Amino acid sequence: MHKPMFSLEVFPPKRDAPVGTIYDTLDGLEGLKPDFISVTYGHGTHSDRTATARIAATIRKEYRIPTVAHLTALYSDKERIDQALDLFESAGVSAVLALRGDHLEGETPVGEFEHASDLVRYIRQRKPELKVFGACYPEGHIEAASLDADIDNLKVKVDAGASHLISQLFYSNDDFYRFLDKARAAGIDVPIEAGIMPVTSAKSVRSMAQRNKSAIPAPVEAMLERWGDDRESLRVAGINYASEQITDLVAHGVDGVHLYTMNRPATTRRIWRNVEPLFTVE
Repeated sequence: MHKPMFSLEVFPPKRDAPVGTIYDTLDGLEGLKPDFISVTYGHGTHSDRTATARIAATIRKEYRIPTVAHLTALYSDKERIDQALDLFESAGVSAVLALRGDHLEGETPVGEFEHASDLVRYIRQRKPELKVFGACYPEGHIEAASLDADIDNLKVKVDAGASHLISQLFYSNDDFYRFLDKARAAGIDVPIEAGIMPVTSAKSVRSMAQRNKSAIPAPVEAMLERWGDDRESLRVAGINYASEQITDLVAHGVDGVHLYTMNRPATTRRIWRNVEPLFTVE
């Protein structure tokens, strides 16, 4: 029987937060035994590189879980990318998730890596033994002319060397299945994990939907309308919705599920308790 992957994402503490908060998050996730934990990255500063590498090393050494380090390149040159890759290698990361990164208002991109595929290709040349992951967008990237055009670009990324894909969050599994069918038809045959972010805040859901021009399906809209001002009730409803999403994805034979923890271990553990049997079946 097919056994899907299960992975998690965490992010370094904000610069004004105590560094120990990441240990609280990791301790709270202990026992879940994901296939890997990915660690996010900022926009290319020295502190971004060191924070990601330090947390990745901690996860690998102290929690004995493989790690994937995010790397964004829009505001980095090759020297900074080399520095990050060397740090990640020293930290023992299993793979790098190569991202272009978001445009920042008032900032000018360096111009060496215009697309994530450029970064994928460079990492494969610089560190050929390192696995390279990529991102994908079930509803299409906000800057793409269409979903089909975005999948054409995704094929370029895979051909450049991305051997594993993790999707942007989505709230309608039908959107993911439609994307998956198109990706496979385009010849993209690498594993594609479905990215799931639990609904815990009406403000954050609406903000991300506006930023990514993604849809809020009717069931999620009803949750936001009903419990938008009741954070705990919305969290419980969000846990149930995410658990149902994951159950349906696994039933459809998805390659894996990547859970965006938002550094909220209690919510993550509740979801895992609901779906764990689906990932441990022999």
